[in-house]
Amino acid sequence: MEKFNEIINGNQLVLVDFFATWCGPCKHMHPILEQLKEDMGDKVRILKLDVDKNAELSDVYRIQSVPTLMLFRGGQVLWRQSGAMPLEELKRVIEGF
Repeated sequence: MEKFNEIINGNQLVLVDFFATWCGPCKHMHPILEQLKEDMGDKVRILKLDVDKNAELSDVYRIQSVPTLMLFRGGQVLWRQSGAMPLEELKRVIEGF
């Protein structure tokens, strides 16, 4: 599997979902992200990172609550938000980039 930094440093938009298995709102986001992938196809790559299994990355990006969604391109953070959000709002954010 590609390394996280290799993925976010590419030219493709990458949406990273920092989540936890015990988190209710994170579970709510799962079908929304599945639908997002179906609707947007190759326009965005979606990565899910379990904060409990990736504590170092969670520290690097100062993840203090889950879910936290971050949008990357070329290694740069383009957008960030904590908390669950509706599909249409998430699509609008991504389409803005």
